[in-house]
Amino acid sequence: MPVEGIDHVQLAMPPGGEDEARRFYTTVLGLPEVPKPPHLAARGGCWFEGPGVKVHLGVEDPFRPARKAHPALLVRGLGPLVDALRRAGVAVRDDEPLEGYDRVYVDDPFGNRIELLEPAVASGPSAAS
Repeated sequence: MPVEGIDHVQLAMPPGGEDEARRFYTTVLGLPEVPKPPHLAARGGCWFEGPGVKVHLGVEDPFRPARKAHPALLVRGLGPLVDALRRAGVAVRDDEPLEGYDRVYVDDPFGNRIELLEPAVASGPSAAS
């Protein structure tokens, strides 16, 4: 099969929203910003990348947020992250259960929907007992 994985997810943002993007993606979600190549940096937007995840934000004018389509980001420590999101004034929405995961939805500062998932911890006796 020729498709091997996803390199990155791109979301749209309005012109001039880079500082808001940095506050949300770096300060709240903890994704470091990486420099865009110079020929792409001239277009605006910003890239955030960490181990196993790349979220690129590109300027779209006129801008329209992705309210249904969304990336689902795997996280470690969903509970503390939800607390940090709420402290930052971000609305956190629960949804129907998804077997094997704890999850919530949030919107980035531009209204793009983002799903945050953490593999659920199995309960009950361990296999070693």
